[in-house]
Amino acid sequence: MQITSRTELPLTSTSPGCGCCSTEARVAPPTSTDVELGVEGLTCGGCVGRLERAVKDVHGVDAAAIELVAGGVSRLLITGSPELAAVHDAVRDAGYTLTR
Repeated sequence: MQITSRTELPLTSTSPGCGCCSTEARVAPPTSTDVELGVEGLTCGGCVGRLERAVKDVHGVDAAAIELVAGGVSRLLITGSPELAAVHDAVRDAGYTLTR
């Protein structure tokens, strides 16, 4: 029978308990949401690139992607926590129209 000795490791925090049950208040991470909007007026990949760049420049947008439906209602997918009014303005300023 072999007996192995253990080495005590220090806790990474000085608070009582582990990270999942600590009594100290934790700061909540910023919330990120996914927003899906309809956009009219996109006809090609150039339109998609122009609008994605415009929306990505809006404060709070982490990512923007477009599913193109040429001549129809394309889907604008946004990840982050932007103000929707600012997204609306960016879409309008780029020359397109939000449908919902």
